[in-house]
Amino acid sequence: MNGVHDLGGMQSFGPVLPEVDEPPIHEDWERRTLAVTLAVGALGLWNIDQMRHQREKLPPAQYLSSSYYEIWQAALENTIEELGLLEDPPEGVRARTAEELVTAFSSRGSYVRPTDRPARYAVGQRVRTRNLNPVGHTRLPRYARGKVGTVIAVRGPHVFPDRNAAPLGTRPDPEPEWLYTVDFDGRELWGEDADPTLTVSVDAWEPYLEEVA
Repeated sequence: MNGVHDLGGMQSFGPVLPEVDEPPIHEDWERRTLAVTLAVGALGLWNIDQMRHQREKLPPAQYLSSSYYEIWQAALENTIEELGLLEDPPEGVRARTAEELVTAFSSRGSYVRPTDRPARYAVGQRVRTRNLNPVGHTRLPRYARGKVGTVIAVRGPHVFPDRNAAPLGTRPDPEPEWLYTVDFDGRELWGEDADPTLTVSVDAWEPYLEEVA
């Protein structure tokens, strides 16, 4: 999805000014927004990639003028409305107890999945990212599309977020794809004026890549 959320490499948004000793939560409402999003998500009606896509779908002006947790809150409100949870909750859905939520959030989940297919690429191999312009969710940054880089690590087969972010109310495709870390020279991404010492690493799933002739 080519949305305003994909800000990597874009100009005129000003410098990033880190806050010294920044707390993870600034206001009480942010804490509540995070808690409610996780609690409602525990109903199992969507996955992490579907909710990421809900945030990406916010109108550009709203997205750019909203804080981090304002984006979370707006996406959750839209999701609840889209699924009709307040009017007609799906059959079989039940609230989770506090104990159940603590247990679920304390467990370490993994998106690694087995596959019989061998990895197509190997460490040291040159690859080109595909020039994708999807209508749905993708984790391939816009600035890294159609670029040539080198595979520096094979991470194993993982859930493919593009298919995992299925439309709400539909079943995600669980088929995994091999995941790689690909290094790109800064000049390949930004042109000859880029810092010649710059290297950018991108975690890229196999469907994002193609062989370099």
